Amino acid sequence: MSVLTIDILNPKAEELLRNLADLQLIAIKNKKNNPFLQVVARLRKKSEANAPSLEEITKEVEKVRAKRYEGKK
Repeated sequence: MSVLTIDILNPKAEELLRNLADLQLIAIKNKKNNPFLQVVARLRKKSEANAPSLEEITKEVEKVRAKRYEGKK
């Protein structure tokens, strides 16, 4: 048995692969432990704890706008 990694470029190709799996000519396995996705998940967990609130973001935007407006007078 050989293992291949395939990037599907056209959705019709996925349907063909599923049909081959239904005929038990191939087996499709979803790879759940993608290293890139694992890193992304870790970064998201860390960023959720440090993410500013909507109120904090609004205050900062207002400060920047006020400074910009003062400079135009």
